[in-house]
Amino acid sequence: MIAINNLTFEIGARALYDEANWHIKPGEKIGLIGANGTGKTTLLKIIVGDYKPTSGTISMAKDLTMGYLNQDLLSYSSDKSIVHVAMEAFERQNQLHDEIEVLLHKLETDYSEELLNKLSDKQHEFEALDGYNIEYKALEILAGLGFSEADRHRKLSTFSGGWRMRVMLAKILLQAPDILLLDEPTNHLDLPSIQWLEDYLKAFTGAIIIVSHDRWFLDKVINRTVESRKGKLNVYAGNYSFYLEEKALRAEIQRGEFKNQQSKIKQEEKLIERFRAKASKAKMAQSRIKMLDKMERIDDVDDDNPEVNFSFRFSKPSGRHLVQLEHITKKYPTIDILEDAEAVIEKGDKIALIGANGKGKSTVLRIVAGADKDFTGTKIEGHNVSQTFFAQHQLESLHLESQILQELQAFAPKHTETELRSILGSFLFTGDDVFKKIKVLSGGEKSRVALAKALTADANFLVLDEPTNHLDMASVNILIQAIQQYEGTVIVVSHDRYFLDNVANKIWFIEDKKIKAYPGNYAEYDEWQAKRKLEPKAATAPQPKKEEKKPEPVKQPQTNDTKQQLKKLNQDLGKMEDQISVLEKDVKVLEEKMADSAVYSDANKMKETKAAYQAKQGELKSLQAKWETLAEQIMEMEG
Repeated sequence: MIAINNLTFEIGARALYDEANWHIKPGEKIGLIGANGTGKTTLLKIIVGDYKPTSGTISMAKDLTMGYLNQDLLSYSSDKSIVHVAMEAFERQNQLHDEIEVLLHKLETDYSEELLNKLSDKQHEFEALDGYNIEYKALEILAGLGFSEADRHRKLSTFSGGWRMRVMLAKILLQAPDILLLDEPTNHLDLPSIQWLEDYLKAFTGAIIIVSHDRWFLDKVINRTVESRKGKLNVYAGNYSFYLEEKALRAEIQRGEFKNQQSKIKQEEKLIERFRAKASKAKMAQSRIKMLDKMERIDDVDDDNPEVNFSFRFSKPSGRHLVQLEHITKKYPTIDILEDAEAVIEKGDKIALIGANGKGKSTVLRIVAGADKDFTGTKIEGHNVSQTFFAQHQLESLHLESQILQELQAFAPKHTETELRSILGSFLFTGDDVFKKIKVLSGGEKSRVALAKALTADANFLVLDEPTNHLDMASVNILIQAIQQYEGTVIVVSHDRYFLDNVANKIWFIEDKKIKAYPGNYAEYDEWQAKRKLEPKAATAPQPKKEEKKPEPVKQPQTNDTKQQLKKLNQDLGKMEDQISVLEKDVKVLEEKMADSAVYSDANKMKETKAAYQAKQGELKSLQAKWETLAEQIMEMEG
């Protein structure tokens, strides 16, 4: 179908591809993956002919049709309706429709047999091309991508860039080409639209190449994975999960071969050194030197999945309830979001707030974060809650003249430069990148800086709105590990299901203008929803037991004894906070020891350090529980 042979593509002095090879077969559904900057989008542009290779060939049939979705289409606009734009996919049918209209007009005055025959031929071809159903097909795909009936006749120019991109995707799908090339197709879709697209692509009979950072989506759709790495294209005969397993196996084999070769090289070098001084053995030494020079060296395995080497910190733990929403009603002029809704966020919750765009996810998140106060009902904030809120609009708060590292140092002075560089490295800012000024960064780079900045806050409650936007898979994995290790509370909006499945222990969704909760991870929720669609009455969400509301205690005036007792309890609370701070430092020291190669390479030292770490962790958790009980006692007495 398409044959890429010895492809080399250079940008300046850098070879993005160096004699890379790849054969694409009919019907293959391929995920093209790799770190940012490895040339995935460039390769798609080379295939469609936008870029010319430095050398090598790309062969394909002359009549091969391609549909190419790329991020440049974000800027496309038109004053035509979205249905009209989508139907532009049917070029021949539209042409025939116009010709038939002209012929019908002529027939009003000319009844010649020649004209009737022309009309008959055109109508026959139009019918053979299923021309009478093209509008239905366009409406069906637009609905699947999230457009309502009211949207159908709106001009394309009245939609935001993300929604215009959906229309362009609809147009490309309607073209039904031999091969689809999709560059980040889920970027501007909500979860229902992503799930619809998955089903559509699974049923698509042509070939597909997808560039995406959404590994859940890739696993559902693709049957081949091609990794762009170090100028080569490595093919794996399965989906993304298969690729990870197969790559680990290949790495294990390569690591073994590397170690064996290194052992052999050291052995040869010792022999050469021994024989070089002896005249009788000098010829043998020279022969071995030449053999080593000619040896094809095996590379050691690069670590593509670094483990997280930073951790969230917060100086004070929160109380049991962080946020309570009671009888919340929120309305906009054109839509009602919530009506008499209730919800509770408890300490340790890691909540994924999911749903279709326009159903109120971001609104609920802003209410929780305190950024939206225009609602009726009551929001009760818990004791000792320190919050950080990450959203895309926070890019505006970045200081444009600051360097990236300076921006984080000013915001988080307690962190060392090494720690801050580590966080920035996790979000793709390495080496001298940290000295770039904010004003020269792209929108995606600014978003990554804002996220890195949010993660350095002294907060026991994280509110995150689409934190994985603009992150590659390695950075998403870093964020997952960091949130998994985080001992505070999290609520997050994201359409990255792999991310959600790995960080959330509770799912919130908005239904019938209420906030409903599913007590489990995303995969369990997804399975429950699938059953629910098939048997809506049978599948009810398992709900955690609701606590019975105790009657409010009658407030008593504080006596001198009570005041003295409160003073003593507050002093005890302060002492506990100091002890907790010391224990947290001890735990941090032990964590650093376990990461020291001198410790983890020695089994006995590692065992001792791990035991000490677990003991300190136990002490810390026990003390935190005592602090919480004492804090609640003080709150009741202060009542």
